[in-house]
Amino acid sequence: MQYRPLGNTGLQVSLIGLGTMTWGEQNTEAEGHQQLDAALASGVNFIDTAEMYSVPPQPETYGATERIIGTWFNRRGNRDQVILATKAAGPAKRLPQAAHVRGGASHFDRNNLEAALNGSLQRLQTDYIDLYQLHWPDRPTNNFGRLGYTHEPEGYTVPILETLEVLGGFVKAGKVRHIGVSNETPWGVSKFLQHAEEQGLPRIASMSKRTPIRSAQMASFQRGPAGEAE
Repeated sequence: MQYRPLGNTGLQVSLIGLGTMTWGEQNTEAEGHQQLDAALASGVNFIDTAEMYSVPPQPETYGATERIIGTWFNRRGNRDQVILATKAAGPAKRLPQAAHVRGGASHFDRNNLEAALNGSLQRLQTDYIDLYQLHWPDRPTNNFGRLGYTHEPEGYTVPILETLEVLGGFVKAGKVRHIGVSNETPWGVSKFLQHAEEQGLPRIASMSKRTPIRSAQMASFQRGPAGEAE
């Protein structure tokens, strides 16, 4: 297995990561454990999940994937062998299928993010997350392969700086080692990096995105020789 640095975190992640979004819906707990065992035996050390999984999202299976990973950690006692990534669900206005998550008003404010993180930690049976990500932006954007432009009134949106300050508190408390974003725009990425630089807050280490052809991609953010993001 080949490994790559995750931004400036010092973590080395396997070139192949294990996605888990079907566990609890299309895959049983036993099948999830078998896949985890096979992945770890092959050198895969990066596992990605989300509080919203399994997919398709529905109230009956909310958090099921994280629970399956949690029981695997509990039975194998191998949490330290895995780089674990999970995601906090954003407002249901951006993804109506997530209306059951915290009543649909799952904005990236302190109360919602604390509820999301603590719930994930409990289900995953761990006291820390290696990479904690925002599943989609709080503000109106094109997500999950949506194309074209449709104007939406801004409405209530949590400022990126406020969200980053909350995430910084998680890092300071030791519940999260590093942070990242998902389905974010270039503008959004630039604002996260700008606020981190200006306010001395944690820098996002990665950005994962689903393209219109439904393939997942991840980029990590490192400083180049002149201090720019690469």
